[in-house]
Amino acid sequence: MSTTQHKVSRAAGAVGSMTLVSRAFGFVRDVLIAMQFGATPAADAFFVAFRIPNIQRRVLAEGAVSSAFIPVFSEYRETGQEGEQWALAGSLFNILVVLLFVSSLALIVFAPWIVGLFAPGFIDKPDKFDLTVRLTQWMAPFLLFIGLTAFSSGILNSYKQFALPAAAPAITNICIILAVLFWSPMLDTPVMALAFAVCIGGFLQLIVQAPPTFAAGFHFTPFKSWRHPGVTRIGKLMVPVMLGLAVYEINLLVDTLLASLLSGGSISYLYYANRLVQLPLGVFAVALGVALLPTLSAQAARKQFGELRDTLNFGIRLILFITIPATVGLILCRVPIVNTLWERGEFTAATTEGTAFALLFYALGLCGFAGSKVVITAFYSMQDTRTPMKIGIWSMVLNIFLNVILMGPLQHGGLALATSLASVFNAVVLLFILKKRLGRLGGRKIFKVTVKISAAAGVMGLAVYFFNQAAFDPAGPTLFKIISVLGAIGLGVAVFSIAARLMKLEELQAVLKICSKTADAGG
Repeated sequence: MSTTQHKVSRAAGAVGSMTLVSRAFGFVRDVLIAMQFGATPAADAFFVAFRIPNIQRRVLAEGAVSSAFIPVFSEYRETGQEGEQWALAGSLFNILVVLLFVSSLALIVFAPWIVGLFAPGFIDKPDKFDLTVRLTQWMAPFLLFIGLTAFSSGILNSYKQFALPAAAPAITNICIILAVLFWSPMLDTPVMALAFAVCIGGFLQLIVQAPPTFAAGFHFTPFKSWRHPGVTRIGKLMVPVMLGLAVYEINLLVDTLLASLLSGGSISYLYYANRLVQLPLGVFAVALGVALLPTLSAQAARKQFGELRDTLNFGIRLILFITIPATVGLILCRVPIVNTLWERGEFTAATTEGTAFALLFYALGLCGFAGSKVVITAFYSMQDTRTPMKIGIWSMVLNIFLNVILMGPLQHGGLALATSLASVFNAVVLLFILKKRLGRLGGRKIFKVTVKISAAAGVMGLAVYFFNQAAFDPAGPTLFKIISVLGAIGLGVAVFSIAARLMKLEELQAVLKICSKTADAGG
């Protein structure tokens, strides 16, 4: 493993470890929400309302700002213009404060119309619709706080400080957990406590990241600096980035919109299933994308395209090594996992069945979801944001077309499948275009590795299947179910690792490095 690959693996381990901590709190949060609200109208209302500022956060704040800011900011660093890089940061910060404040205010004012757009099926249910509007309005300031947090994360990631930005989302999850346990029972409308907690969590994330951002060299010059050549470049990059990164989010939005027209609980089924898919996606794919962007940006700034190709090839192989067995595992363990995590209180056996059905189809697109995040990073590092935007639009069209076809026979499962197929299309087309632009990406090596990984995952799948048949009892005590699920996961990891070692897959070493970094962070 080269020095660059070693550094990327360590960085991905740092991001992945902290993301895992956040996701662990996220699962505790979801377990508590499921117990108290299940797939009730209140749960549907919260998930729709939470998705609205979350989409804006991921697309505008975290996605567009980070992906457009880091390459330009890194270029100033790599060319020795340190004074200019901080002038750029100060100017961008001032603009973001205004834009995010206006966006948050607009979300409050236009919440009824936005909710009607996101969930038209709620319009005929006044109580559910009004509750969703109130939740949306209370969560609107979250966009301002989390947007400025994303700006701080971009600076810290540029300086290879990954752990704190990745861990920060855990704060919001902890706030929601506390709200469910202690605040919610005190309110006439219990679900409102979740909205208050989201807003508080976003503010605390900003506060936590402020000290290291200033320590890195950032200086706040309020409203004295607005125009900087680098900001103009970032602005030109941001609009296509917003549309390009919006593909996955808009696909989920379309799912939510159409699910609101299906039977009650469909939105919740999709939400819970997507949360499970987000675990490997967030811990590994997003972590790898975050770790790759500064490295690829620096290589692109130095015109080292040979090294950039090698780094990208490594990233693609690594993400396939993780997502192929994860796909097999999620499909085979979908019912045991959902049953063990959530089936209690208002979360019934019917809810487990509906959630597992959605998870089956979401899992099929895991390689596409993850691959897109890695490949798009290469385009952003070269400051090309238009190509991902164009392919993203075509993917969006395909998703809508497939939704209409599949939602009839498969109900909410069809919506999940359409999203997965569109994401696979997005990743494949982007990879094809990147190959034409950069030349050979080591496709033959990627193909050989993929065949070996699939074979190892197949062996793992057989072992996990027979273990579940023998060990898991959906009606058994919770402790036994937890042991059974953990046993299946442990067996799957062990069998896959042994098969990968026998097949001499060098990606295993990189994953072990990531896991070692994760263990160090946990200790």
